[in-house]
Amino acid sequence: MASVALKKNYRCHQSLRQFYSGGPYAVSSDGSFIVCACDETIKIVDSSNSSIKSSIEGDSEPVTALALSPISNSNFLFSASHSRQIRVWDLSSLKCIRSWKGHEGPIMGMACHGSGGLLATAGADRKVLVWDVDGGFCTHYFKGHKGVVTCIMFHPNPNRLLLFSGSDDTTIRIWDLTSKKCVATLEKHQSAITSLAISEDGETLLSAGRDKVVNLWNLHDFSCKVSVPTYEALEAVCAIGSQSPFAKCLASLRQKHVKKRDGSPTIQFITVGERGVVRIWNSDGAVCLFEQKSSDVVVSLDKDEVKRGFISAMMLPSEQGLLCVTADQQFLFYTPVEDPEGSFKLILSKRLVGYNEEIADMKFLGEEEQFLAVSTSVEHVRVYDLVSMSCSFVLAGHTDIVLCLDTCVSSSGITLVVTGSKDNTVRVWDAERKCCIGVGIGHMGAVGAVGFSRKQHNFFVSGSSDRTLKVWSLDGLPDDAEGVPNLKSKAVVAAHDKDINSLAVAPNDSLVCSGSQDRTACLWRLPDLVSVVVLKGHKRGIWSVEFSPVDQCVITASGDKTIKIWAISDGSCLKTFEGHTSSVIRASFVTRGTQFISCGADGLVKLWTVNTNECIATYDQHDDKIWALAVGKKTEMLATGGSDAVINLWHDSTSADKEEAFRKEEEGVLKGQDLENAVADADYVKAIQLAFELRRPHKLFELFGEICRKGSAEDQIEKALQCLGKEEFSQLLEYVREWNTKPKLCHVAQFVLFQIFRILSPTDIVEIRGIGELLEGLIPYSQRHFSRIDRLERSTFLLDYTLTGMSVIEPQIDEGDSRKKDLKHSTTEEEQAGYKVEEQEHEELEEKASLKKRKSRKSRDVAYKKLKGATDKRHSSIPAQA
Repeated sequence: MASVALKKNYRCHQSLRQFYSGGPYAVSSDGSFIVCACDETIKIVDSSNSSIKSSIEGDSEPVTALALSPISNSNFLFSASHSRQIRVWDLSSLKCIRSWKGHEGPIMGMACHGSGGLLATAGADRKVLVWDVDGGFCTHYFKGHKGVVTCIMFHPNPNRLLLFSGSDDTTIRIWDLTSKKCVATLEKHQSAITSLAISEDGETLLSAGRDKVVNLWNLHDFSCKVSVPTYEALEAVCAIGSQSPFAKCLASLRQKHVKKRDGSPTIQFITVGERGVVRIWNSDGAVCLFEQKSSDVVVSLDKDEVKRGFISAMMLPSEQGLLCVTADQQFLFYTPVEDPEGSFKLILSKRLVGYNEEIADMKFLGEEEQFLAVSTSVEHVRVYDLVSMSCSFVLAGHTDIVLCLDTCVSSSGITLVVTGSKDNTVRVWDAERKCCIGVGIGHMGAVGAVGFSRKQHNFFVSGSSDRTLKVWSLDGLPDDAEGVPNLKSKAVVAAHDKDINSLAVAPNDSLVCSGSQDRTACLWRLPDLVSVVVLKGHKRGIWSVEFSPVDQCVITASGDKTIKIWAISDGSCLKTFEGHTSSVIRASFVTRGTQFISCGADGLVKLWTVNTNECIATYDQHDDKIWALAVGKKTEMLATGGSDAVINLWHDSTSADKEEAFRKEEEGVLKGQDLENAVADADYVKAIQLAFELRRPHKLFELFGEICRKGSAEDQIEKALQCLGKEEFSQLLEYVREWNTKPKLCHVAQFVLFQIFRILSPTDIVEIRGIGELLEGLIPYSQRHFSRIDRLERSTFLLDYTLTGMSVIEPQIDEGDSRKKDLKHSTTEEEQAGYKVEEQEHEELEEKASLKKRKSRKSRDVAYKKLKGATDKRHSSIPAQA
């Protein structure tokens, strides 16, 4: 058998994280991204693949309102939280450019004017305020509502300065921004107003509320044109434009159901609410043109047994369809389609899940492994498309949380999914038809582990908290059954003394291994579940078991922080792996059984080699326990998920890393040659840039040292430093900090440091990454160097004084002597003659003084010779020279 290339590294290339916790959201003008409230933060999400483009940290208070500037070239975001602070964010830099407070209570809604210059806010303090965006001051202050203002909107025509607000006092008020007055109060609803919309011609206002009615208002006389009963508590109403894809697809449908009334424009609109279905209405005759047959919202019964479906909806720009938001933080994108027969259909084109809660288990789905089935802390299974990271479909049927799942492709080519739940049942699903094809009833406790047959794919095994194992047959399942048939149990055994956490079926379907909280793993012969051997040795419960794909051994992961490999023949422990700092929850073989992946409660993913007992790599991409680990059979791609509600996808990057290392090495050799050529040509600017790219601080020091020794050092360094970026300046300061610690290198370091501070402005210096820490390391050593130089300089003064006193060096000429020399050149001949007389007298006096000095020095020399008993010719020559 050919040798297997071991994996050395995995790389996390895609993540699915929480980006929406419910509440406000806003869609960009082109529909390319969605701004969502996620607790105290704001997430900007790519609508194509649900990836988080960027995050904006809030003020530690939940976000209550969001709005985007409607102008495409003005990327401004407006936000408000429970702190009542209104903030304006620049999306290009993600910085808050303005903030202010205005309301006395939380802000419940925001709307931006079509010009982008005005912002309207609706508050729980019953007030409606309009703000100047640039100045941050209030331009309009409206009072009149007797309840919380729930929704607000400007007239879409910027020339009509009208503002509409709805309240839970069941009224709608229309405010004229020119006169700053309330021009109308619309009273027809019997419950809180939840949504407002304007018709395409701008002459009709649509309002929806929880009183199950949509009212259409004439904006000329403010009268109610028609009331449309919907028999459903509504959360949103959207007007359909004539150029919308909905209008084009509804043309034939409208002709069948609606009789045109003369003189009254027809308005079509969409409503969504608690039932979780999309309905399309026509204003003429209050006719429902379309209604979804079944809801795409997996509705769970709350404690009050009240169903909650959609909480919001809006028409997407650029004919992208309809966006509906559910109560369980999902974004559903609908696209209208017209059949050749003329019937209208609404297709769910994309489902983005904003929050997955705690992830319990996951498995790759399909032959090409393009899908990922995920069980979370809900009653259904979500299947994700790994390309778009959108939820393709949902498998709903359990009445309690799904704890475990497994997948396989049957001999007939059908992709099957089996799930175990807290409702004590197991279910088998057809992934292609997205329906349940069998249910197994018989366990007396929550089903915590399931596993398909690996070879025949005609049975599966389940383990429960009732401590029993069951083998279920898949033979004889009807293809098209009206109801869900019950599965038959082939064998049952009381397997353990505590809950069964995991089980695995051998590759040849001859054995099944079960791991339990009773610290043991047991091997059973299939299909009769006869005990073969018990694996004892762990000190805590066993969370995961798996058969090796090639060897006669089993791997187990335990709460005692260890992983063990056991021999199937006698149940002996072959190897023990230690390295996790907390419970090991999952362990799976990769690379044909020569390596395995483990993950645990410490949030770490580890790659191990079996033969050497070595941990090759450790990855820290989760913030909490990792409960789920899925390994692709073909690609060996990894998927991990846990308590932090994050799904990470990992690819083997061994070959890619090897190629990248080879490419970097090749580039390094070429750049090294270029560096030597640049040094030989005295092209210091290029040489310094190459030294930075190659990360060679010693060579960089040599270059700066050579530049310092040249005459034009400042010009050379200035040219070299002007080509550097902020990251390179940060790196250079790190190098200078290291050089500055050594007295032999400090001179070049100080010279470079001086040039950096001379070239860069204070603003640029402050923006350098880690500048505070760098300066803390530079200042003490710089002070020490300058103190040392100062001491040396003062020592030279003492030496000069000594040598001057010994007349070894001549004293400096006084200013008076220099003034005399200057006067000699500037006076007349008579004056010069006078000065000559004076100079002669002065010279005579100096000769007398020098004779006295010679006598005194001779006496001192004689005394010195007597004391020392030695002769020194230099002492006799010095007076002669003096």
